[in-house]
Amino acid sequence: MTRPKGLFLALGLAAAVVGCTRAAGDSAVRRTGGAADEPFIAASGAAMEQMMKAMAIRPSGDVDRDFVTLMIPHHESAIAMAKAELRYGKNEQLRRMAQEIVVTQQQEIGAMRLALR
Repeated sequence: MTRPKGLFLALGLAAAVVGCTRAAGDSAVRRTGGAADEPFIAASGAAMEQMMKAMAIRPSGDVDRDFVTLMIPHHESAIAMAKAELRYGKNEQLRRMAQEIVVTQQQEIGAMRLALR
């Protein structure tokens, strides 16, 4: 059975991102003692897992459609992580950045969807 190279690339990328995210999350919890970070790490991890599931696509043959199909869950994950920062973060500069991420990523999702209509 022949499998498209793009599928292997997407799955390999997904595995690498999940592995790096889990390793980074685990070390972040260990570095700080864990309890204060656990809700944030859990929310961010859930966002990443959802993103990786949504990005496991079979290439359609339409580069533009595939780009949007991959980028929308990527942006949605960024929004979810930014909302977790807004909920649990204390640094005002990072909270402002997170709010900006929510707004701009939502706008970009809308623009990508419109571009394919």
